[in-house]
This record gives sequence, C-alpha cells and structure tokens, in this order.
Amino acid sequence: MVKITYPDGTVREHEGSITALDAVSQDIGEGLARAAVAAKFNDKLIDLTTTLTTDGNLTVITFRDETGKKVFWHSAAHVLAIAVKRLFPSSKLTIGPSIEEGFYYDIDNPEPFTPDDLEKIKLEMKKIVKENIPFKRREVSKSEALELFKENVYKTEMIHDLEEEQITIYENGEFSDLCRGPHIPSTGKIKGLDLTKVSGAFWRGDSKNKQLQRIYGVAFPSKDELKEYLRVLEEAKKRDHRKIGKQMGLFSFHEEAPGCPFIKNKGMLMWDELMKYWSEVHKKDNYELIKTPIILNRTLWEVSGHWENYRENMYTLKIDEQDFAIKPMNCPGGMLMYKEDVHSYRDLPLRAGEIGLVHRHEASGALSGMFRVRCFHQDDAHIFMREDQIKDEILGVLKIADEMYATFGLDYHLELSTKPEKAIGSEKSWEIATKGLKDALDESGRDYVINEGDGAFYGPKIDIHIKDALGRTWQCGTIQLDMNLPERFDLNYVAEDNSLKRPVMIHRVIYGSVERFFGIIVEHYAGRFPLWLSPVQVKILPIADRHLDYTKKIAEEMRLKGLRVEINDQSQTVNKKVREAQLEQCNYILVVGDKEIESNTINVRTRENKVLGEKTVFDFIKQLNEEIANRR
Repeated sequence: MVKITYPDGTVREHEGSITALDAVSQDIGEGLARAAVAAKFNDKLIDLTTTLTTDGNLTVITFRDETGKKVFWHSAAHVLAIAVKRLFPSSKLTIGPSIEEGFYYDIDNPEPFTPDDLEKIKLEMKKIVKENIPFKRREVSKSEALELFKENVYKTEMIHDLEEEQITIYENGEFSDLCRGPHIPSTGKIKGLDLTKVSGAFWRGDSKNKQLQRIYGVAFPSKDELKEYLRVLEEAKKRDHRKIGKQMGLFSFHEEAPGCPFIKNKGMLMWDELMKYWSEVHKKDNYELIKTPIILNRTLWEVSGHWENYRENMYTLKIDEQDFAIKPMNCPGGMLMYKEDVHSYRDLPLRAGEIGLVHRHEASGALSGMFRVRCFHQDDAHIFMREDQIKDEILGVLKIADEMYATFGLDYHLELSTKPEKAIGSEKSWEIATKGLKDALDESGRDYVINEGDGAFYGPKIDIHIKDALGRTWQCGTIQLDMNLPERFDLNYVAEDNSLKRPVMIHRVIYGSVERFFGIIVEHYAGRFPLWLSPVQVKILPIADRHLDYTKKIAEEMRLKGLRVEINDQSQTVNKKVREAQLEQCNYILVVGDKEIESNTINVRTRENKVLGEKTVFDFIKQLNEEIANRR
C-alpha cells in the first residue's frame, strides 16, 4: 500500500503504485486534477505523471501558484521550440526558461525572425497544442546525451558543464530537449498563447559570444486569461514610465551614460518628497540616518566576499596604485560604521538607515528604463540586534512596510525563503534565524508563502512583492537575516555577563531601488499623482493679461505656504489652457478673471474637470495643506 498525506492532513491509501495525477483525481476530484500542472512529493517538485511508490506528502501545484506558473511557462517554451524546429529545421536551440511574465527561447537561426515568422510560429504552436502531445521524462547517461545533441554546439557545451552522469531529457513525440523539468502532462493544457516580441541576446549573456535571437511569449490555461493579460499589456503601454516621464519632464536617458537615469527638476521635486517621507517614517522608528562613501578599498570587498564572488558586476579602479571599487551595495560601509564604537547589549537594537548610491554592471541588453539601471539608490537599513530581538525587529520592519506601501495604495504579499543547498553558518544559527522570521510572520497575521531552499547563502529572508493598479507584482522590499558579515567583520557587542557576542544582523529595504520604485509608481498612478507627490500641484490660468498681477500675487502666496504652483500666461483660450493643465496632470486648476479679482477669490476645478467653484485663497491653501499633510 502507498500512503499519501495531503496538506490538510487527509491520508489516503492506494494499493500498489499510482501516478500523482491519478492520486489527485481519485482522492480529491477531477476538478483539481484538471487544474493541476505539477506536484510536490515530500517537498520535491515532480511531474504529475510521476509514479509514487513510497509513502509521502503530496501537494498539488496549479497555475495559481508562482511555482505552477513557472512550470506552465517553461512547458510553453518547449512548445515554442518544437514549432521553431518544425518550421526552421536548421536552427539551433539553446535555452528556454520561464521568466517573471511568460517565457522565452534563445535560438541560433541563420536569418533574423520577421513578424511574419513569429505569426507562423504561433500558428504552429497552436497546432502542437491541439495535438495534445505528452511530455515524457527520460534519464540518459552523459555520453547518450552528447550523442543525442551532437549537432547542437550549445546543448553539448551545457552537457559538458554538468557534473552529474545521469542527465534528464524531455520528449514530445519527435522532439527532445535537455531539461530538468518538471512539465505539464501534455501540450493540450495550454489554451491561450501569444508571442510578444523578438530581441537579440548573447549566448550565456557574454558579449564575446555569438548573438542569438530571443523569442518571448506568454501562455495560459484559458483563453480568457490570455485576453485579460493582453488587455493589461495594452494598458501598461499607455502607462509606460519612460513615455510618461518624458511627457511630464521627470527624467531622461542618454547614450552617453547607459543605464544611468537623469532626474529633471520636476522629477527631483517628486524624489525629494519620496526621501522626505522615508526619513519621517524612519526617524519616528528610531533609525539613525547615515551616509557612507561610494568608493572603498579592495581590502574591504575581500573581507565582505564581494571581490571574490561579485567582482564581475562591480566597477573597479586604481588610486595610488591600489585597487578600489565603486560600491554595488551599502552593507560593508555599514559594518565599518558599527565597528567605530564599543556596543553594549543595552545599545541594541541599533538601526542604521542609508539612502546609498550604488553601481552595478548590468548587461546592456538587460537595461530597461528606471526598472533596470546601472546606478541607483537603495534605501538600505542595517539592524544590529541580539537573538532574542529578532521577532520584534522583523515585526517592526513589516509595520514600516505596511505603512509606507499603504500610503501609495499598494497591496503586497510575503514570501519566506529558507536555507539553500549551498549555505554558510551552523544548523543551529539557521534554525534560530528561520524561526525568528517565521514567528514574526505568524504574529503579523498576514498570509505568506514558503519558498524552500530559496534563501541567500548567508541567511533566510522575507521578500515583499507589491501589487500595482494593473495587478502586476514587483519584488521591492526584502528583509534578510545575515550570519555572514558579522562574522567576516568580527562584529561584537558586550553581553550582560561582560563576554563578547556576535550581533544578529538584518539587511532590509522598503523602496528597494528608489529609481525602480519611482518608475513603478509612475505606472501605478499613470502620472496622476496624489497631491503630496505631484510635481505641479496647482496651475493658475489668468483669462487675460490684465489678470496677471493678481495671478502672480496668489501664486507667490501659495509658494510661501509650500505649494508647487505654475502659471500659464500664454495667449490661449481658457478651454485650451484648462485642457493642457489636465493633460499635464496638475491636481488643481485655478481660473482667474475680473470676477475673481473683484471678490478676491479663485475659481477652482480638478484635473478630472470637477468644478469646485469660488474659494478664498486662504481656505484653498488650508484645504491643500491638510490634504498634503495626510498624504491622501
């Protein structure tokens, strides 16, 4: 008998072996079996067609799970590969992973793929879906794999790089691909698919290697889900932060500095508001605010481990015949600051926040507006604490995240990533750290997902994924427990018994990359920013030149009260001025004419064209300052 235990504690017994899919169908029902894309058996991700021969815990994975999406999209990448090989037999396949939204496959083809080619490939993929070809897993020896893929230099290179002697391949009828899996049971589970674009990509991301063609796509278990995705995609194009940023004069990008955004005056007005808000929240929670240099000596990066493990992503230089590096992260500088003083157990927790400018060498093909840049600011904070303070400090960070994201109208979900295979530190320290994170999450009352084995090599972490107005998720905040750097930098505090003990350390960010967060909120609001954040809060429109002096007087009065005001004194009709102010997303539009001057008032309307009527300047300023103070 095979005894299967489900997540709710239900136990079912089956005589002899049974596939995961049959077990789900018999034990739970056909509905869940149809929705399933893969399964976890004793915490190992498996194909639904895997035969279960021993007792164990079985969890069904559907497309609703992040893991399920990855399995589904990676399977769709194989369907893309089959279609390409059918239509372009001389092409050579390389890799086809799932990505954050969909999948891609890198292909070496003699000729560039045209839009017509993509359409043909998509039609062939739909044929393959209708054929309902099963995914069959097979293990072969390294020599067999080399023989099977001998005509493909890319696959053979990957096979030579593998340490294991038994290699997994997946077969779909006449097609075979090198792959660890798992996959959906058959191609027929894909009901909606589309190919989105084609771009260039170097083999293994190295510009010294041959340039390949990368075809991107998406796939879904239903046509309705594809339709909704394409609707959101169309809306996202309208909200593209690069387009809105240019239109509103917020930031720009230049070939002379790839991956390095230039923030313009109106963008800096918003930037300053983001920084002001960040500082307010952190000062209220007793964070010390610090600043560390951006260039530090090689010896520091050797101690931190970055010189050995991260050097290819760092910008290095020589000063007085010594090696230096521009910092890719703020942590090592924070370690030096901690070591400046002797700390007692009474001093802890010590919370130090820094908006630090960092530089990372991202591949040119990966750069994308404000979302992927080479120089950016991180709203880092490092918290040094005792072991007994872990839970409370994690709760404190979650409270800050909750407050700040709510201010922007952003919901979020949490993921706890645990010890990976390659990790440093003792089992005990990992247990303490993971328990501290889990206890804090449990006490917070928020739902969270556990990502087994996805933690950093130096400690477990909580990732915070925010959701924008279009329902897209972005991983911004993170809370990481680090058992590596306090050891490497020999950090100590004086314990109650006068012995020296290692502090536990948290790395955490809320905005993450401030530039990336800026881009996200531009798209989240589609440029229609709340009053406190808006670069131009009030636009004043004099009807004629004779109204200009009064206009300038009330504008100056508003500026003295901290409001951001512009005047449109162009020779245009009032309707045209109003329309322009609305397109510029000015929150409030004031029309000034003879009547307003006579009554010493202003006529107020919103960018949504809601007419609020006449108000005194005093009452209007009071109303706006209340709205700003509350960050509504």
